Amino acid sequence: MRPAVVCNPSVVDDIDQLRKAISVRCATDPLWFETTPEDPGAGQIRQALDAGADLVLVCGGDGTVAACAGALAGTDVALALVPVGTGNLLARNLDLPLEIEPALDVAFGPGRRQLDVLEAGDRRFVVMAGLGFDAALIRDTDDDSKSKAGWPAYLAGAARAVRGTPHVQFTISVDGAAAVRRRALGVLVGNVGQVQGGLRLLPGAQPDDGVIDVGVLMPQTWRDWPVLVLRILRGRPDGGRQAEILRGRHVEISVDQMVPTQYDGEYAGEAAQLSVRALSRAITVCVPPS
Repeated sequence: MRPAVVCNPSVVDDIDQLRKAISVRCATDPLWFETTPEDPGAGQIRQALDAGADLVLVCGGDGTVAACAGALAGTDVALALVPVGTGNLLARNLDLPLEIEPALDVAFGPGRRQLDVLEAGDRRFVVMAGLGFDAALIRDTDDDSKSKAGWPAYLAGAARAVRGTPHVQFTISVDGAAAVRRRALGVLVGNVGQVQGGLRLLPGAQPDDGVIDVGVLMPQTWRDWPVLVLRILRGRPDGGRQAEILRGRHVEISVDQMVPTQYDGEYAGEAAQLSVRALSRAITVCVPPS
């Protein structure tokens, strides 16, 4: 085994300690690459592959994981998660350890699982993309607050997003079927279902079924919000008129105006269209042995 490490130095508290913890588990010194604001992981993955790595440990948050997973898609090189970000949503959805030492036990263990990757144009992601409300939530959540408070920092962003996000007209087509039109606050396109705080907005989403889950958020009044939250907590967000879930392998979404967008928790500006397809079982991820 020739491991490589792709590390986001901006979210690691003690890089020397991390390097030591990894090195003591390796027969030879692992290849080491650090991300930059200009290249959050894809270029480093290409360097690791060119150097012959057959295992890549990704030490970073959701944005780093998405960039690395997208670059590894279609290869037989395993990806291991060492979660050191704020959300760590893929690790949470896979029930992977969130502490470094147990995460390294999994990384160098025998367990493997093939997962889907979602592709939207030149972007690839593994957790969730969003148009409208959830992207506004991410945009309006302060980075300093996230680093200090963790996921509860998103509550303030959610309050601002609720007040500032208008209802807009979404047109959604799944697998080429006739489009449906919904007036909504936002649309989520997910490979997995759990978001910050352990809430499962897409409870049926599985990361290895080749299917995309699309959640349409349609609360119309303030009274709808507690109903929607209660249904989410009960695992049935689509149990009433406040939300709807669609499923398919290829999703086309258009909006009647520009709205905020996000990919795997990273704000990506505004857009009025989103086309997503599932790359079935495109990456191999280290998991605890079954």
